[in-house]
Amino acid sequence: MSTAQETSAYAPAHTPRLNWTEHAPDVYKAMARLDAAARQGLDPKLCELVKIRASQLNHCAFCLDMHTKDALAAGESMERIIQLSAWEESRHFYTEKELAAIELTEAVTVLTDGFVPDEVYEKAAKHFEEVELTRLIAAITVINAWNRFAVTTRMVPGNYRPGQHG
Repeated sequence: MSTAQETSAYAPAHTPRLNWTEHAPDVYKAMARLDAAARQGLDPKLCELVKIRASQLNHCAFCLDMHTKDALAAGESMERIIQLSAWEESRHFYTEKELAAIELTEAVTVLTDGFVPDEVYEKAAKHFEEVELTRLIAAITVINAWNRFAVTTRMVPGNYRPGQHG
């Protein structure tokens, strides 16, 4: 029988392989600048949905932690964040524009599934002006790069607080 005084401890965090931001600060700073440039003119909540979805597909726990917290801080609902992993069955939670962005995110993130299909690209092009679409593609590309750094170096999730990054 458990009591209110008992606490359950989480398993210990894994150890990161290396601190890539310390060993290649110029690369990190260039990535941060590219990230900021890609986001210009895009709805911040849409950006966070895209970052969360790519991070789910890439199994990047560090970026999921960061972008879920950033999305909540930007006013995104917990419900829409939770449903994002099953967006195809939860389409009614998202606008057509958001769905086009999410679908494009999946196609760009999982290129091994047959590149970016014309119909996926055309759907996104219908909802985004060319400049905005270019920024969206850049934002998707950048989060995939961040995911690869974080997963490869085994960055530890859980300690991020909104506003900690550029």
